[in-house]
Amino acid sequence: MLAAARAGKSALLLAPTGGGKTLGGFLGSIAELAGSAGTGLHTLYVSPLRALTQDVHRNLLAPISEMGLAITAETRTGDTPQSKRRRQRMRPPDILLTTPESLALLLSYRDAAHMFATLRSVIIDELHALVPNRRGELLALGLARLGGLAPGLRRVGLSATVSCPGDMEAWLSGGGDVERIHVADTARPRISISTCGTRLPWSGHMGTHAAVEILDAIRAHRTTLVFVNTRAQAELLFQALWRINHETLEIGLHHGSLAVEQRRRVESALADGALRAVVATSTLDLGVDWAAVDLVVQVGAPKGVSRLLQRIGRSNHRLDRPSRAILVPSNRFEVLECEAAVQAVDRDQRDGDRPGPGGLDVLAQHLLGVACAGGVRPDDLYREVRTAAPYRTLSRSGFDRVLAFVETGGYALGVYDRFRRVVRDHAGCLAVASPAVARSYRLNVGTIVETPMLRVRMRRGRILGEIEEHFVQSLVPGDTFVFSGRLLRYEGLRDVTVVVSPGGGREPKVPAYAGGRLPLTTHLADGVRTLLEDRAAHAGMAAPVAEWLEAQSRVSVLPRRDRLLVEIFPRGDRFYLVAYCFEGRNAHQTLGMLLTRRMERAGLDPLGFVATDYVIAVWSLKPAGDVGSLLDRDMLGDDLEEWMAESSLLRRTFRTVAVIAGLIERRLPGQEKTGRQVTFSSDLIYDVLQRHEPDHVLLEATRTVAARGLTDIARLGDMLARAAGRIEVRRLDRVSPLAVPVLLEIGRERVAGSALESQLEEAAEDLVSSAMAPVR
Repeated sequence: MLAAARAGKSALLLAPTGGGKTLGGFLGSIAELAGSAGTGLHTLYVSPLRALTQDVHRNLLAPISEMGLAITAETRTGDTPQSKRRRQRMRPPDILLTTPESLALLLSYRDAAHMFATLRSVIIDELHALVPNRRGELLALGLARLGGLAPGLRRVGLSATVSCPGDMEAWLSGGGDVERIHVADTARPRISISTCGTRLPWSGHMGTHAAVEILDAIRAHRTTLVFVNTRAQAELLFQALWRINHETLEIGLHHGSLAVEQRRRVESALADGALRAVVATSTLDLGVDWAAVDLVVQVGAPKGVSRLLQRIGRSNHRLDRPSRAILVPSNRFEVLECEAAVQAVDRDQRDGDRPGPGGLDVLAQHLLGVACAGGVRPDDLYREVRTAAPYRTLSRSGFDRVLAFVETGGYALGVYDRFRRVVRDHAGCLAVASPAVARSYRLNVGTIVETPMLRVRMRRGRILGEIEEHFVQSLVPGDTFVFSGRLLRYEGLRDVTVVVSPGGGREPKVPAYAGGRLPLTTHLADGVRTLLEDRAAHAGMAAPVAEWLEAQSRVSVLPRRDRLLVEIFPRGDRFYLVAYCFEGRNAHQTLGMLLTRRMERAGLDPLGFVATDYVIAVWSLKPAGDVGSLLDRDMLGDDLEEWMAESSLLRRTFRTVAVIAGLIERRLPGQEKTGRQVTFSSDLIYDVLQRHEPDHVLLEATRTVAARGLTDIARLGDMLARAAGRIEVRRLDRVSPLAVPVLLEIGRERVAGSALESQLEEAAEDLVSSAMAPVR
């Protein structure tokens, strides 16, 4: 790092989790500041988490103090008092630690050029967590702006779990050279898999069946982090542990729905070594150094190799000590996923999303922020934006369309003064139309938009409760689902209320899904397919899993990497089509919506479908005939367009895009809009644009975001292309063993605690007795 700093080079530092990479990123800055502190802002550190910023600040002050250096270092986040924020802009410290949103805010002030004129280095921590998403796009644009204010700026990226270092270097470069520094892992992580003997469930996602084994592990270690994949799972597992915690071991709970004060108390107690365990979601994934933690337990499959490494790196957070982890799969398919993840860790493989083109909504927010600071002409700003990696291929016409939207709102909205936010001064530079525009920007800066809960109300009756919006987005009128212990028919969405009616006596078309929302990565999915094909590897697996796979070989066949296995079999008065795609729940959910439309047109009378990360099952009154035509890639044409138009997906995606682009304000001086108010505003504007300006830049951004996000169109398209001419259809006389887990998902509803696992096991008995019986 010192050599790169002396040469003025940007650098990508890849070090193992717990390898001290963060402080290593500051070495060049400390060396340069040792004899020249107090001359202005020298180094900017950017982290995705406020908690990580605070932790790094604490760890940075220790060596500075020990060396007797006069270097000043401060944090600047949403928690920083206003008086301190003003002072930091006038008299900045030598090192400022902040977040992407706070950086965008600082760049929006007219004194930004003065504040950043002395800047020599920017350090971006946990780079992998920022680059592939909108926060990373906003940060990339911020770095481009800094490059214009402080030419020659050195960029340092830090990460332990980068899958494509070349992509990270390109993102960091800003047009310059980047030196890659790789720190070898001297202590390999030690990972084991606990399958809890014969009690391994067929289905389910909560992992409460393993509470006794998890508590035993907590008892045997000093401090344990128990990671889960969802907030609901965290609550249920925490309760399950407390029910059997007769020794009253100190166990905490940490997830994003808890009050900030409660999370901070848990973090403080964890740092002090006062807790024996914490059950947590991804809120404790990144970088924070919990020195007392000596074991990580991952309950449920990790869904990605890099995500697993990030989590297990929280234990023994030192370069010379191995991280220790126990993986606890929640069901039989998750055993395969955990095995594939451990093998990938042993081979030093990584996964993760690759960065794509930058969003036009994020660009709109950035252009408005630049106008708040003033002094930049559009031609110069276009050249500057093109130095940001996500916008390197942005055309001038695309830039001008976004700028026109920021200036006037576009053709359909231009008649309203409130959408005229940016003007040009006498020198042709961008400026805000009024101080109120700048105030609004600073109140609403950022790309994190909370997904609201929607009320569920009977068409002529009472409120039944609330449901997550992401589940409702894919529904079309007529779909049925289980909620509040009853079958409901989806009638439509009115503002933030889901209107329903009794669903009758049939099974739900779209069963509620109680599993995690983290999608299975492509790399890990391929590992699962490889394991299924490797018969020799089955002998070393837990007995229930080995017997399950052997029975599948007898009744049907095991999926192969170069084929798409589709099974068709009768059960009761209907026929089931089960496809082993292994493309993740998002892609499978989209496939289910499109496939049932095709089956309807083919006269097969589909009744519903269910999707997991591994499999999709569709049931109908008539058996599928030509499976190849049903799964043809052309379903991503008209079928996709019709479904997206009929569902609320585009309308809800537009709300997020409009908020990020600054068209709709979430916060006003002294108040914050309710989710209902934001939705009402976005729905009105969406209807106006669809009617009068269907090619509006925000509608284009909406379609792009929808395709990249929930629907996972690219991944689904790749799978359908690979499957063309390579579909292996097996017509069976009964359910296959591999299909049992997905069939158990049908009609599931949220049931607290171990009752869910008990119900699943009871439902499995009939299926299993049929699937596992010897072939005659």
